[in-house]
Amino acid sequence: MLLALYRRGGEIAARILPRDLLLLVARVGIGAIFFLSGRTKVEGLLTLRDSTYELFRTEYALPLIDPVSAAHAAAYSEHLFPILLLLGLFTRPAATALLGMTLVIEIFVYPEAWPTHLSWAGLLLPLIAKGPGNWSLDRLLRLETGAHYSASENHPCLS
Repeated sequence: MLLALYRRGGEIAARILPRDLLLLVARVGIGAIFFLSGRTKVEGLLTLRDSTYELFRTEYALPLIDPVSAAHAAAYSEHLFPILLLLGLFTRPAATALLGMTLVIEIFVYPEAWPTHLSWAGLLLPLIAKGPGNWSLDRLLRLETGAHYSASENHPCLS
């Protein structure tokens, strides 16, 4: 009885939460996190704040890149890649770039924040593995094609 109810609930969830909706939510969700972070680093359109340079000289200092270059790379990346995710354009490379940023942050900046970084990776990895879904410019422009985009596929993790 309970097992049948559990299975029925899973079937209903799979029907009302289609694969494309889940991938869209992942794109918008992780994109918003990075975009809003990028906005804290700039004023106006894309002028880096003095405090951003200071942050990259101190708290965000990286071992292999100078602070000014790192500040620019991070600020521009946190704007460009989220916009691409929102549009579903070049989704896999954009998600891969943000996963790379997440790994850099985890390893060199905030290793104690691994639960947060793991949740970011949990949104990015399906986008890398499955692509953006049908509700994307990648699909509209036929950058993403193939069997993994069949209309009958509803669940992003089971196919």
